[in-house]
Amino acid sequence: MPPKRKPAPRRRAAPTQPVSVVTGGAGFLGSHLVDLLLARGHRVVIIDNLITGSTDNIAHLAGDPDLRFIKQDVTEYLFLPGRVDYVWHFASPASPVDYLELPIQTLKVGSLGTHKALGLAKGKGARFLLTSTSEIYGDPLVHPQVESYWGNVNTIGPRGCYDESKRFAEALVMAYHREHAIPTRIVRIFNTYGPRMRVNDGRVVPAFVSQALAGKPITVFGDGSQTRSFCFASDLIGGIARLMFCDKETSELPVNIGNPHEMTMLGFAEEIIRATGSKSRIVHRPLPQDDPKQRKPDITRAKALLGWEPKVPLAEGLEPTIAYFRGRLGLD
Repeated sequence: MPPKRKPAPRRRAAPTQPVSVVTGGAGFLGSHLVDLLLARGHRVVIIDNLITGSTDNIAHLAGDPDLRFIKQDVTEYLFLPGRVDYVWHFASPASPVDYLELPIQTLKVGSLGTHKALGLAKGKGARFLLTSTSEIYGDPLVHPQVESYWGNVNTIGPRGCYDESKRFAEALVMAYHREHAIPTRIVRIFNTYGPRMRVNDGRVVPAFVSQALAGKPITVFGDGSQTRSFCFASDLIGGIARLMFCDKETSELPVNIGNPHEMTMLGFAEEIIRATGSKSRIVHRPLPQDDPKQRKPDITRAKALLGWEPKVPLAEGLEPTIAYFRGRLGLD
């Protein structure tokens, strides 16, 4: 029997291979973007201070000659030698737990961090993408949420540090676009789930899945009638990449990326119980301050501009997500 062939090493690309900088590249979504960029032949530089990210998310890439990791706070001056073609600004705490524990850091990364990342893009002549959020719509009075809606945000509430940091970041990006003619992109991310989410980050998917796997009561806030729409990570990252590489007119304007399939929190809790085979019961707790009653993206613009819409059904996306949490919780 002939010996097994070793897999061929990745061929080093030509000197003209694209170079991408990903702030927050060790985070949940940033690490999935890094995977995609490396697969497409980019050289990637991750800048992350690991305040909410983890090297576990990029451990599978150790030794990759096209990847460089820099542990640094993005609010500090960013110096990189050589060419940079794309700057993907993913850095930011992004969960309710983070808002309460890291409000000043959240505001700084959205303001100072965005300023430093834009400065890097300006200095290198690179294209820039900001990951904004559906939270800029606040507790929306328009449903579903369209990009032209200006939002209903409590600037001094507990979620204000995140909402306002992203609203300021969007304004700063557009100022750089108009003043310095930098090619910029803004994506407004709606609820996303998948492997590499933090178990205790306070968002609904990790909370429900970890509670169900442990057989604990699943905590639904309020009566559970508030709605969310869940997009699988691979769908979201694919849409974001399309936006960055899009050259159509008006591509500098914000684009919603998310799954328009809307469901109540009570219905989602029941779905998690079914998907995990758990015997957990549902318990209700008081609704947190400023918790949005409805979240559903209007993705008309994404369809028209990018030819994008989500493909992964919830049941299909929950399989690897639940498997990941089983591993993180030591339940394999």
